[in-house]
Amino acid sequence: MDFKSEYLQNVYDTVCRRNAGEPEFLQAVKEVLESFEPVVAQKPELAKAGIIDRIVEPERFIQFRVSWVDDAGKVQVNRGYRVQFNSAIGPYKGGLRLHPSVNASIIKFLGFEQCFKNSLTGLPMGGGKGGSDFDPKGKSDGEVMRFCQSFMTELCRHIGPDTDVPAGDIGVGAREIGYMYGQYKRMRNEHTGVLTGKGLSYGGSLARKEATGYGLLYFTDEMIRCMKNDSIKGKTVVISGSGNVAIYATQKAQELGAKVVAMSDSNGYIYDSKGIDLGTVKQIKEVERGRIKEYAARVSGAEYHEGCRGIWTIPCDIALPCATQNELDAESAAVLIKNGVMAVAEGANMPSTPDAVAAFQKAGVLFGPAKAANAGGVATSGLEMAQNSMRYSWTFEEVDAKLKGIMVNIFHNAYNASKEFGGEGNLVMGANIAGFMKIAEAMLAYGVSF
Repeated sequence: MDFKSEYLQNVYDTVCRRNAGEPEFLQAVKEVLESFEPVVAQKPELAKAGIIDRIVEPERFIQFRVSWVDDAGKVQVNRGYRVQFNSAIGPYKGGLRLHPSVNASIIKFLGFEQCFKNSLTGLPMGGGKGGSDFDPKGKSDGEVMRFCQSFMTELCRHIGPDTDVPAGDIGVGAREIGYMYGQYKRMRNEHTGVLTGKGLSYGGSLARKEATGYGLLYFTDEMIRCMKNDSIKGKTVVISGSGNVAIYATQKAQELGAKVVAMSDSNGYIYDSKGIDLGTVKQIKEVERGRIKEYAARVSGAEYHEGCRGIWTIPCDIALPCATQNELDAESAAVLIKNGVMAVAEGANMPSTPDAVAAFQKAGVLFGPAKAANAGGVATSGLEMAQNSMRYSWTFEEVDAKLKGIMVNIFHNAYNASKEFGGEGNLVMGANIAGFMKIAEAMLAYGVSF
């Protein structure tokens, strides 16, 4: 038996039975339910009302065929998904991921996590997620456009500015959002805030591109300040990934006075003892869409190593996994701890395995879980929704200030919840509980019909 609470054990057993063969989703559910032990003990009315039974079951799961024609004139078929997990506190909100690894388990795990992350922001957003096993890498602009148009032709039936507002995720950037939004307008004859991450000329928000990376550093700095009476300034930082989150996490870390010495992609990692030259990384990744190994050929003294897992062998004060789920395992955690890491915060979704998280907590390493630490992106998407509703735009500085305030509040809400429920400093538990309680209160108010 994994849980002390018989109620939670029964909930988890039911989830396992209904979602057999979906390891990512089951991992996410188990991690969250483990945090609810003190909640169930203190608030038995939640069990009586079946709140947790309901919150682990999506309100709606949509799967559909996506047919499109490649440049050679051949018909291609992919599978599309949208999970509308929980709308108790607002419209479903969550990104669209285009990657060969996308399946029902990953979409459901991401949608489930999104519920709590969105709740933590304090903004009125429910949780959702979507995507396809389509791979935009190596595709022409025309092929990407035709896929996105076909994908949105079906998805537009299920979304809307007050129903479900998707955004970007892995494989979905400005190009893909533009194609999808254009098709939505064509199908619905509406110019509404139905997607976030839009271009500035058609309803996007300033600071959205930077938001997840910036927010990660705002959270991390506040965590270190409050729990260690220290700051990021002067610290050595390792950041995995070299996409949008990693790039802007690096930028903000450097602005706060830290030295980022390593970044990676799916092939390997770079190490630059002098500190990463972010301009070179941006040229390679954002302009040329190249591989990170090219950095070592352009920057004197930099090293490139095959295999991205090796990045965690580099000694650092702060580790920020910003690549993908389960990239940091127990073995890597042990190396980081041995090398003296003081704080780890997740920029990607569930990048640390449960064993790695347990190792960090046992060693007294500060640990910021993804649903709290990387909520800056969806928080700024929420701010984009607000601007769209007002037909108005805030300045970069205004959005950035609101983002920083949200991330600081997320830390304190998670920390305070950890204290209230007997696990002071356990931000995994605190973030899960703080996000859950807001949703639970709304669900109780709606009655069993919801």
